[in-house]
Amino acid sequence: MKRMKRNRVISWILSAVLALSVGFLPGVSLCEVLADADGQTYVALGADLNDQERAEVLRLLELTEEELENCTVVEVTNEEEHRYLDSYLSSSVIGSRALSSVVVKNREEGYGIHVKTYNISYCTVGMYQNALATAGIKDADLTVAGPFSLSGTAALVGAMEAYSEMSGELLKAENIETATDELVTTSWLGESLGDQASAEELVGAVKDIIVSEEIRKPEDIEEVIKDTADKMEITLTEEQLEKIRELMEKISKLDLDISQLQEQLQGLYEKLEGLDLDLNLSTEQVNGILDRLGQWFSGVWEKLGSFFGEIFQ
Repeated sequence: MKRMKRNRVISWILSAVLALSVGFLPGVSLCEVLADADGQTYVALGADLNDQERAEVLRLLELTEEELENCTVVEVTNEEEHRYLDSYLSSSVIGSRALSSVVVKNREEGYGIHVKTYNISYCTVGMYQNALATAGIKDADLTVAGPFSLSGTAALVGAMEAYSEMSGELLKAENIETATDELVTTSWLGESLGDQASAEELVGAVKDIIVSEEIRKPEDIEEVIKDTADKMEITLTEEQLEKIRELMEKISKLDLDISQLQEQLQGLYEKLEGLDLDLNLSTEQVNGILDRLGQWFSGVWEKLGSFFGEIFQ
């Protein structure tokens, strides 16, 4: 409980510092403030946005056209959406226009993946976080927006492309494919269970155990799914069990680091820590995450103090 309170306090303070820096530094753009605080900012825009839609998306992303010039910008096409997603989603979900867009902000090691969404109907925050961690994305703030309610599939593709630009590393094809499968399977499971949050937590918990214990055999994976579902009081049909097992077989073949997964999905593990699950999250890992957040926070204060010191000298 104390750790959860401490995390919330740190989150509130960091949000307040960022809000103050944006609100009270005249002539400084959002991208410049974020870049000064910690790394670079990248924006992936849907290639099919018209002028009105683009203006609405930028408003939700808290950016102006002028500020956009200080960011690294990539465009996501509908063709790219279909290339990534056709194997998993119907064309009606993907649509014929790439509209959803995303801001990806690089953060310090240990920060984790944090997502906010606006007008996104298909992809929830938890789905984005789980899938992006599987894809290999780490330590980033992401804000996803559409001009109106839409699936958000373009932003998933955009987040991966923007992160590749930001990190200078291409995400592995097998990780991207599995991450896409994870997002779609989690969404389908949430709809069939009538509980999206439980679906996200179940997939995340099973993934943790599969990766941490290096479980490979299909029958062993199935046993983990059944045991985890029982402990979470979730009743699965044979079809649901099979889909989760097929996903976890793919995940078991990836070169995923359990410490990194847990570090990136801190919020998920806070939800799961009260359950009787073998999530292999040590006190040392938790303290390490908090220590790195504290170091980042101290760095932000130093930069802001220096900035205001120069103004008021």
